[in-house]
Amino acid sequence: MPAAPYDLTMPERLMTSVVFASPHSGRDYPAGFLRESILDERTIRSSEDAFVDQLLAGVSQFGAPLIAARVPRAYIDLNRAADELDPAVVEGVRLNTHNPRISSGLGVIPRVVAGGRAIYRGKVPLSEACRRIETCWRPYHACLSGLVDDARARFGESILIDMHSMPHEAMDAVASSGRRRAEIVIGDRFGSTAGAALVERIEAAFEAAGFPTVRNAPFAGAYVAQTYGRPAQRMHAVQIEMDRSLYMNEREIRPNGNFAGFKRILTGILAEIADIGRTGELSLAAE
Repeated sequence: MPAAPYDLTMPERLMTSVVFASPHSGRDYPAGFLRESILDERTIRSSEDAFVDQLLAGVSQFGAPLIAARVPRAYIDLNRAADELDPAVVEGVRLNTHNPRISSGLGVIPRVVAGGRAIYRGKVPLSEACRRIETCWRPYHACLSGLVDDARARFGESILIDMHSMPHEAMDAVASSGRRRAEIVIGDRFGSTAGAALVERIEAAFEAAGFPTVRNAPFAGAYVAQTYGRPAQRMHAVQIEMDRSLYMNEREIRPNGNFAGFKRILTGILAEIADIGRTGELSLAAE
C-alpha cells in the first residue's frame, strides 16, 4: 500500500471556489499487486492518466486546492461508486442491475486495463476489494467532499474540475470529417452536472488557446461528475479529458518534447478557470 492514497496541495490562501482533482494519475503500484497481475509493469500503466498531476501542479498559485490520487487506477478506480463491484473479478459478488462500466471490466476494482487486457488470472477476494475501498476510496472521497463543501461554504458555490487524459485514438470513432480533430473533451453529463455558463467559459478558454474541443463524446463524465455536480444546489462538476499525445509518448509512457510547452499553455487555461470561481458570478446567475 502507498503511504497515502492521495496527495493534497493547498494554496496559502483559498481564493476561488474551484477545486482541481486528478483521480487517475496515481502511479504508486503496490508490489503485491504487481506480483498478482499477469501484466508487465508498462502494460498495467496503460489506463493511467500519466503525468496529469504534474500538469496541474501549479494551480495552488491561483488559490485553488489540488487533490491527486497516488493509488493507480488499475488497483482501484476512484471515479467509480464504491458498490460498482464486478462479479467477474471479485469473489462472492452478484450483479443486480446492468451497469455498462462493470460489463466492460471497469468497475471500482477494474478487471482490465486499456484495450480490454485482463489484469488478473483469477479473482480478487471480496475482503481484499473491501480493504482497498476502505483504505483508498473512502479517504479520497472524504477529502474531495470536504474540499467541495468548504468551497461552497466560503464562496456560495463549488466548481469541481475533474482532470483526465485520453488515448489519442479515443477520438477515432467520433471524429468528424472536414473538422479538425478534437483534442479536449468537456463532460457535463449533457448539461446535468454544471451550469451552461461555466461550461461555455471553459470551452472558450481551450478553444482560444488553440485546442479543438467537443462536449460529452465519447466521455460525458462518470461517478465524480455525477456525485459532485448538482447545479441546482450551486455545485458544479466538469470532467476534462486531454489528448495524451499533446504531451506524452503514449507507448513508452514518458513526457514528450511538447510537455513543458503544453504545461505552460494549460497553466494559463487553468488560471482562467480559477478566475471564474473568484467572482461568484455563477451563484449570482442562479439567483
